[in-house]
Amino acid sequence: MDVLSLIFVCIVIFYSIYSSYRKFITNKRSSFIRNYEFPNAIKTKVAQAYPHLKDRQLEQVIKGLRDYFDLVSLSHRKSISMPSQAVDVAWHEFILFTRQYDAFCKKSLGYFLHHTPAEAMKSKLHAQAGIKRAWRIACHRENINPLSPKRLPIIFALDSKLNIRDGFHYQLDCMSPASSKISRGVTGENYCGTHIGCSSGCAGSSGDGGCAGDSGGGGCGGD
Repeated sequence: MDVLSLIFVCIVIFYSIYSSYRKFITNKRSSFIRNYEFPNAIKTKVAQAYPHLKDRQLEQVIKGLRDYFDLVSLSHRKSISMPSQAVDVAWHEFILFTRQYDAFCKKSLGYFLHHTPAEAMKSKLHAQAGIKRAWRIACHRENINPLSPKRLPIIFALDSKLNIRDGFHYQLDCMSPASSKISRGVTGENYCGTHIGCSSGCAGSSGDGGCAGDSGGGGCGGD
């Protein structure tokens, strides 16, 4: 075996070992997130913000919080915008448990996840890089085609499902009359799910700043 062939074989072996190790760490962190016991105060805070939610629905918000942290973990330190206002309220409350939150971040992500208040998307047609990334990863987790989805990922559907009036409401059929804020009686933001899955050519693009919006109102992200 010549030197070049030996180098190539070494590179292949190294890459294989690295990929296996990375997959092991990712699965370990996902398992930790999935089984983590969040403080009960989080549900209490969400219930205060949205008193119409029943206990089963509050549990859905907690699951959404798990999903969000898993999206962040799978992003490998790239910014992920928050697709749900209800989950954002839960995240805010969790951060107040500073030591517990810090320990959770280290075990689930490997670093401290800062909360960056910002807009989830610039407009209905121009998604931020962070929300696009959240969409792609969420679709991959749930075996959804991000370019031609038949349903919304769970965390993207959550605010509409729970009737969060100040939430982020995503629609697959953006031309449907049911997608208007007036017809649904909500005060939050409406966004087109299919536009998020588009390439920058059909949906517009923005700088890779994650969730830093240009105008005020809702949303957040971590980096």
